[in-house]
Amino acid sequence: MTTSSHHLLSLSRFEISPERGFLPTTDPLEQLPDETVLNQIGAELPKFLTARQFRHFVQDHHAVMGPVADDWGLDVFRCAMRTLSYAGHAYVWEDPDHPAARLPASLACPWYLVAQQLGRPPVLSYASYALHNWRRLDPLQPIELGNVVLLQNFLGGLDEEWFVLIHIDIEAKAGMGLAGLVQAHNAAQDDRPDEVLQGLCALAAAQEAMRETLLRMPERCDPYIYYSRVRPYIHGWKNSPSLPQGVVYEGVVDYAERPQQFRGETGSQSSIVPALDTGLGIPHADDPLTQYLVEMRDYMPPRHRAFLTALEARTDEQHRPLLYGYARDRKTTHPELWKAFCACVELLAQFRDIHIGYAERYIFQQHQSHASNPTAVGTGGTPFMPYLNKHLEETKRFTLD
Repeated sequence: MTTSSHHLLSLSRFEISPERGFLPTTDPLEQLPDETVLNQIGAELPKFLTARQFRHFVQDHHAVMGPVADDWGLDVFRCAMRTLSYAGHAYVWEDPDHPAARLPASLACPWYLVAQQLGRPPVLSYASYALHNWRRLDPLQPIELGNVVLLQNFLGGLDEEWFVLIHIDIEAKAGMGLAGLVQAHNAAQDDRPDEVLQGLCALAAAQEAMRETLLRMPERCDPYIYYSRVRPYIHGWKNSPSLPQGVVYEGVVDYAERPQQFRGETGSQSSIVPALDTGLGIPHADDPLTQYLVEMRDYMPPRHRAFLTALEARTDEQHRPLLYGYARDRKTTHPELWKAFCACVELLAQFRDIHIGYAERYIFQQHQSHASNPTAVGTGGTPFMPYLNKHLEETKRFTLD
């Protein structure tokens, strides 16, 4: 068995762990040291937005934070990025009917500099919204619902909190599945079928846990509240009906006063489903929506992006996805391998199916109240229902031939 990528995969090389998946290996930093104004923004943002005074507050301050230093370290940059990203979106969408098309330099410049350090665009993305936005109530207990709360909110209601916490719990539960996926890949490369089976079983167990968490979304997140109170703030400014040109980042030399267009925060920026798609070798026919998913990788942390690229490179001698080819070729000699592989594909289809149901209930069925919060597109700024249904059908068909 040869592959186009001869070395064994390692989670740690891509800042991933069995215990936490794509969540950071250390709990996120709660506040920045010696940044009084930015910390005040983080703590009081829900109050500013309720009073519609946030734009005034930013305009009244020459700087929202001090100089950005190259040697801050990853935890500090992620903390700054989280608060700056929430602040940037709060500034733009404080009045959703009249979004701000220009960000003042006091906010735009540090946001851009911090984003450059992290290898991501200066916009709120899933990494800042979920991956780096939590703390444990009891530091000795697991990262899971009941023991995690958000560090940063827009309005701070139960529905907003629960919506993001569901994602964080799923990310943590995915860790053992990613470890299983990598184990299965490495074992297939070395032709160790028992270890491939063990890895696939670990992946399936994690997928079942992820599914059970996703099913809990309606417990504390109401569709109307989500649509009218949570969703408006996470929109970006690409393909935006109310910001057709994008947003000007004042004072950012590299942008030269030209409006920038970035996608909004979306679960499509999570690396979990792309890793499962790629690791299992599920093909998706090329169209504008699959191109959108490739674009979403630009919003992921660079090491997570690299993990997806490494998975894609792993093919067998027939240029098939490594794990798929290995399991399929052993349908007769090791039927339990193919059965376990198909179970993982089926669980991914179930996850997609539940997600489609939520898209229908939480977005599509809600009345379109204004142009800045359209029902026809997701928060990333692309039509979502065709993409979700198409990928579900492609997943279901994958193991039928």
